[in-house]
Amino acid sequence: MHLAQRSHLKKASARRAILAAALCSLPLLFVPVLALAQQSAPTLSLSLAAGQSGPEKISVLLEILFALTVLSLAPSIVVCVTSFTRIIVVFSFLRQAMGTAQQPPTQILTSLAIFMTVVIMMPTGKAIYENAVTPYMDEKISFTDALKRAEGPLREFLFKHTREKDLSIFYSIAKMESPKNKEEVPTIMLAAAFMISELKTGFTIGFMIYIPFLILDMVVSSVLLAMGMMMLPPAMISMPFKLLLFVMVDGWNLVIGSLVNSFT
Repeated sequence: MHLAQRSHLKKASARRAILAAALCSLPLLFVPVLALAQQSAPTLSLSLAAGQSGPEKISVLLEILFALTVLSLAPSIVVCVTSFTRIIVVFSFLRQAMGTAQQPPTQILTSLAIFMTVVIMMPTGKAIYENAVTPYMDEKISFTDALKRAEGPLREFLFKHTREKDLSIFYSIAKMESPKNKEEVPTIMLAAAFMISELKTGFTIGFMIYIPFLILDMVVSSVLLAMGMMMLPPAMISMPFKLLLFVMVDGWNLVIGSLVNSFT
């Protein structure tokens, strides 16, 4: 009996020793992998040509910094200087007027607004590509000249849809004298005034969209009140009629067509 217990204890001790040795040697298996990872891991380095002078190096670094800044601020720039603001505001008013809380979903409306923005801004983008991007890629003009050329078509679009009243507000805030011509207007101030004008136009179109649905709500409320159904929510009854009215008049075609025509 004692011999059996001793043999069992010896076997258990041997197993524990083997397990401990395996656990101790386990980290050694990762040493070659870590060494290989340290040798083959790519490193990010930014080097300039040895023949460039000091000002040229600074110019290249500034161009890289400017490009990274533009990429990080691209969504905000798209909102500020394109037709996206007016379109998304009108879509929001349309959804509220119809009484559909999340239909169509926000992702669908945003995607549609982006596609419409691309279509509306296509002439401006084409002019920028032909006058600025193509000559710069062909190394015919410098980066600074490309920026100036790209600014021209964009400023023309902004001036076309910006009210002078909105522009004068920012001049009064900045305590600056009124410009004598369009060339004296800073692009940043022009973009800010453009956004105010777009919000005003979007609210105006939204008000026009609200009127027929508001009349329908009033009619449904009056009918329910006359029938003594005061506890029945009018919004729940009027929603099917709103959807029917919107479909019968081909509402999406009217709204999108009106938005596109407002930029021509």
